[in-house]
Amino acid sequence: MANHWEEVQKKLDSIHEKQLFRETKVYQGIDFCSNDYMGLATNPSMLEFFQSKKEIYPFGSTASRLVRGNRSSMDQFESEFAQFVGGEAALLVSTGFTANFGLIDSIAAPDCYVFSDRLNHASILDGIRISGAKKKYYDHLDLNHLRTLLEKVNLEDPDYKKKRIVVTETLFSMDGDSPDLKTLLALKKEFGFVLVLDEAHAFGIYGPSGKGLVFRDLTLSEIKSIDYRVYTLGKSLGLEGGIIVTKKIGRDHLVNVMRSFIFSTAPLPMISELASFALSFLGSMDKERADLLSLANDLKNSLKQNEFSITESTSHIVPLLLETEKEALFYSSHLQERGLDVRAIRPPTVPTPRLRISLNAKLKLKDIQVLVEELNRVREKWNSL
Repeated sequence: MANHWEEVQKKLDSIHEKQLFRETKVYQGIDFCSNDYMGLATNPSMLEFFQSKKEIYPFGSTASRLVRGNRSSMDQFESEFAQFVGGEAALLVSTGFTANFGLIDSIAAPDCYVFSDRLNHASILDGIRISGAKKKYYDHLDLNHLRTLLEKVNLEDPDYKKKRIVVTETLFSMDGDSPDLKTLLALKKEFGFVLVLDEAHAFGIYGPSGKGLVFRDLTLSEIKSIDYRVYTLGKSLGLEGGIIVTKKIGRDHLVNVMRSFIFSTAPLPMISELASFALSFLGSMDKERADLLSLANDLKNSLKQNEFSITESTSHIVPLLLETEKEALFYSSHLQERGLDVRAIRPPTVPTPRLRISLNAKLKLKDIQVLVEELNRVREKWNSL
């Protein structure tokens, strides 16, 4: 009979051999890796607001939102957020992962097709898998490939008896690139699919008042035709949680069928209070947004001048590509020793090993200059081995 712990040890040994072992650590140093893009997680105004709200009890939400965990502040934040991004209704959930996973599982089924960018987040891919839907993966950002897949499905199901769903991130967290949203909306109009857009890494940074890439790239009528938009509180808002924007009927549907919402403890009461404050604060950060994007361009130009290999990032996320997992870990550990918190990202999270350099509004030009200097030093050390 197989021994469970022997099997576990073999799996861990294999992970170690491939230089893919993960562990939890407490890191120090300048932040080049978190998703606190607008610096709100440590913003003094956020702290002052938090201290002013100490009278809010209970500390825990005590139950799911359908039992005793709902608060008026949660309903209020949902209304404020939906209005902020031009939506009809919104649903607050405990995590961004829960939002994507639960949404896809709720609207997809074995008798429908889901078309997904190959590099979509694990929460999306897991939602597709658990739904049992027929999976159709198109090449990263390749909307011509998506069109080809849609046309093939039309031949298989010309009467549209099976629903079609297309899901993509608007800004990919490990590559820093984005799909052509105009073309995607034109495909939606032509093929009539349900469209899910994940704005997690774009919200707060792009578009007027940081409303996201859909507001930068699309008209209001095009935005209103998007069936579901997924956002997170855990990045530019500096908190935790996820929120789904859709029609009121869509929210009602999710409240009644989304298992990861129905059977999960509600977010902490303080989260929705802080989220409302952060949302109002975020709209006034135009200078910080402009400075962040300018800093990203400075970094990308400097890395190219120093002959580092980077992706075709169009954003504040700048992946520096490396050849092996060992090399990525070498760079990351040496940078951390020098007080620069840069993380190695390895397969299977990404196709190829890299450093994911994630910029935020707290960084200055001198921080970028120090980072590039240290990257050059680490490269010299690696090449001398």
